[in-house]
Amino acid sequence: MRVMDRTGICGPKGRTAGFTLAEVVVSTFIIMLLFGAIITAYIETSYRAEWSGISLAAQSAAVQQLESAKAAVWDPQQTPVQDEITKLPRLTSTLLDLPFSGTNTVYATNSITVTLMTNVVNGTSYSNYFVQVNTVWPFHWRTRTVYYTNTIADYYAPD
Repeated sequence: MRVMDRTGICGPKGRTAGFTLAEVVVSTFIIMLLFGAIITAYIETSYRAEWSGISLAAQSAAVQQLESAKAAVWDPQQTPVQDEITKLPRLTSTLLDLPFSGTNTVYATNSITVTLMTNVVNGTSYSNYFVQVNTVWPFHWRTRTVYYTNTIADYYAPD
């Protein structure tokens, strides 16, 4: 005599013939969560990669301004004294060195602070310039714009 289970399938394997609706719903929910996490991680990774690229381009712009201070002539031994460091532009705007097409350009603002520092050692006076460059750049994070600042500084002695 053959025994039928409640699904109408005969034999001992009748209970393992398929999935219940609850199992299908739970597995579909798990797959949706997994794909949602993968897509979210991909989007966040692209934001971080874009932020890193803009940050490095802003740092490059700051170094470029600092190099212009390094190239400036400062010779207090000459008559009249040549001091081009104090004549550097204090505020500049620059297009960041990023690959762009159309309207996705990014501009940054460089501000330079030049401070004359004088030290006296054993009765002899020594002068140095402290040059600091702050580069402020925007990053469009989702629906708002956040401004970041890269700072670089160096000391310069006379030629």
